[in-house]
Amino acid sequence: MGDGVIWYGLLSILALLGGLPAAKAMLHVGLTALLGVVIYGFLKNRLVRQRPFISHGEIICRIAPLDQYSFPSGHTLHAVLFTIMFIHYAPALAAVLVPFAILVALSRVVLGLHYPSDVLVGAVLGGMLAYGSLWLLPMPAVSLPADIVEWQSGWML
Repeated sequence: MGDGVIWYGLLSILALLGGLPAAKAMLHVGLTALLGVVIYGFLKNRLVRQRPFISHGEIICRIAPLDQYSFPSGHTLHAVLFTIMFIHYAPALAAVLVPFAILVALSRVVLGLHYPSDVLVGAVLGGMLAYGSLWLLPMPAVSLPADIVEWQSGWML
């Protein structure tokens, strides 16, 4: 689930249901996420840190990696980036997105794909990208359709 399906699906739903202000906000989120792909791809291909299950035979890889190298964690970078930006634009989603982002980050280590430092640096980069982007292009929160807010509130009960 951390491969982007949730993030890009939510981005699309909010853009479609929230009107023009939400579409602009989600374009901002999407472009920032695209910059994240460029940055983590550049770093991975320059720093070439082997994944833990490759370097340490006792670590079992629980899922096929998307690419060869581990540093930094792109999944964690994007989980943090999307969470921060979605919460900025739609604060009602925080109760669902924060735990999900934490689980994505933890899963990267548990699955044997990343070292804890890969995840930590991915989280820091994601946070820096999100906050930097929000600082450079400040936009107000968007109004979510009432049914999305009600669904989220009911889900947490």
